[in-house]
Amino acid sequence: MIMAGDFRKGVTVEIDGVVWSISDFQHVKPGKGAAFVRTRLKNVMTGAVLERTFSPTDKYPLAHIETKDMQYLYSDGELYYFMDVDTYDQIPLNFDQVEDAIQYIKENDNVKIRFYKGSPFSVEAPNFVELQITHTEPGFKGDTATGTTKPATLETGLEIGVPLFCNEGDIIRVDTRTGEYMSRL
Repeated sequence: MIMAGDFRKGVTVEIDGVVWSISDFQHVKPGKGAAFVRTRLKNVMTGAVLERTFSPTDKYPLAHIETKDMQYLYSDGELYYFMDVDTYDQIPLNFDQVEDAIQYIKENDNVKIRFYKGSPFSVEAPNFVELQITHTEPGFKGDTATGTTKPATLETGLEIGVPLFCNEGDIIRVDTRTGEYMSRL
């Protein structure tokens, strides 16, 4: 159990059966009245953000989130299969659990899967991935204007903006946190 007065950034707590991560907090001691803790909470399952105040003496159970390194194996159309790199156990996940990461990962890529009470709830792709461009319009010689981009489709089906000098078949580095082009390899 943790008291609201001891909340810190990154702590995960269970409130009303839902797991929340504390993304921001502030202890407030007004001139009149009792002190309180103002927090910004993020639901670890859905990503929803909530602002809420607590009395510093409120107690909540800590939620222990387990993270495992796993390898993406394949998809059968409905389910996505991942293998634990230590035990070789395979787990199937549905699209809702992988939707944020699946556009950045290919077969045999390593990812981090987060578990709560033994149940997987999210897949986290590496911060940077290297993907091949499968379709883009050709650039024209002399198109070197800074900041100008054109749409490109990557091997995973993801569409992003790339500089004009990128062509089909090029391998590029993509930042999975922002979905932006980083560099050509």
